[in-house]
Amino acid sequence: MLEVRSLAIPDVKVVRLKRFSDTRGYFCETFRRSAFVENGISQDFIQDNQSCSERIGTVRGLHFQRPPFAQAKLVRVLRGAILDVVLDLRRRSPTFGKHVSVKLDSESDEQLLVPKGFAHGFCTLEPQTTVLYKVDEVYSPEHDGGVYWADPELAIEWPVKATEAQLSPKDRALPTFGQLTPVFE
Repeated sequence: MLEVRSLAIPDVKVVRLKRFSDTRGYFCETFRRSAFVENGISQDFIQDNQSCSERIGTVRGLHFQRPPFAQAKLVRVLRGAILDVVLDLRRRSPTFGKHVSVKLDSESDEQLLVPKGFAHGFCTLEPQTTVLYKVDEVYSPEHDGGVYWADPELAIEWPVKATEAQLSPKDRALPTFGQLTPVFE
């Protein structure tokens, strides 16, 4: 019922779902714990979050939560499309400071698994984009953190210029990667 493939950072995975279509439309099972566990994904997701971004070029991220409230995420686009970016913050990882990106949209039946130890963010590619993500830990404002999305040191190829991106004040003020104190040892 689902296919799992690793990206260039092997712990980050794309989960492709099976869609059943007929004249009415389609049906898709987006999450069944036993099927995910059979495919090596054992996070216990306990909360769903949803965002809607009105405009193309809206950037949300790069966000993470510090331990003990670090979160794994399972990200899915319900409407529209995003460029989803994941940055490795695990200091002992061979891919520390590296990132992967993947386009997710409402037509592809793909979800992105973002494990603990990573910063996550996305840029909308279509107006009225709605994103749903499951997390395995509750939100804790005291443990909230992030990395400035357009940090040149990260060399992320975003689909929007820094001067044109729609950002929250919080995301505009995030530290660069070089300013970030160690988060995940």
